[in-house]
Amino acid sequence: MTPVLSVRDLSVRFRMRGGRHVAAVDAASFDLAAGECLALVGESGCGKSVLASALLGLLPGNALTAGTAVIDGTDLLAADERTLARTVRGRRVGLVPQSPAAHLTPVRTVRAHLEETLRALTGTPRRELRAAVAEAAERAAFPPGLLDHYPHELSGGQAQRAATALALIGDAPLLLADEPTTGLDRDLVDRTVDELRRHADDGRALLLITHDLAAARRVADRVAVMYAGRIVELSDAGRFFGDPGPRHPYARGLLAALPERDFTPIPGMPPELSALPDGCAFAARCHRADDACRAVPRMAGGVACHHSGEEHHSEEPVRA
Repeated sequence: MTPVLSVRDLSVRFRMRGGRHVAAVDAASFDLAAGECLALVGESGCGKSVLASALLGLLPGNALTAGTAVIDGTDLLAADERTLARTVRGRRVGLVPQSPAAHLTPVRTVRAHLEETLRALTGTPRRELRAAVAEAAERAAFPPGLLDHYPHELSGGQAQRAATALALIGDAPLLLADEPTTGLDRDLVDRTVDELRRHADDGRALLLITHDLAAARRVADRVAVMYAGRIVELSDAGRFFGDPGPRHPYARGLLAALPERDFTPIPGMPPELSALPDGCAFAARCHRADDACRAVPRMAGGVACHHSGEEHHSEEPVRA
């Protein structure tokens, strides 16, 4: 089957003052099929949200993109603003933004946001708007008593649910959910990701960008792990969270840091994207690092690691 989204060698670099460049995303490649949820995980600052912004043409003016990202015959990286605004955003690609308050118009109520989106994307007649707004709010567990509130009157979690309600309107073939559970308690996290999962189960595709590995485990079919701008592992979710587990040392460290597992954080800090080391970017934090890691590992068989073929069932923890 033709994938809903096909990404090949997507790279994003930012031009900085003094001629410097920040490599925020480097050669990301993946496909996303109808009915599938791909969870993109990794520490803050690894490039996950930049990748999502690139797909929708929402990068700042100093961004340079390369590669391709094709949906329904349209290369999102090459499309002009008119095409993105009129035929892509909201229609072919929905977005749950990472900072919902920044995407809501401060002088309009939540109800007004939902009404405008319903009219634009579904053509809902005015006489049916009230019922349609209530249904859209319920879908995202947004409290009906807050529909006439303005964005500044909402908590962070309430704004997140309002943004989710807006993103689900129109049932776009692809939904990008960038940290959709921020500010939500566990019950609402589960309800939110279950609703996003239903979006995929109805024959659409979901790219879930999240720090919440429990949420990813709950709904993902596959997991892509990002580190320092690169996808370092792409795995079936059952294998990733179960047996035999991830193959990349960084991915194993992410799981080991969970409270229900070893509760052992990965020592050290990720490198600055403006000063990436030569070779493997994870080498300074990895106990397996050796001379082979002086070269950048290539993605092969779903993992980018010089030591991915070695046994790791009883290996040492990641070194400091």
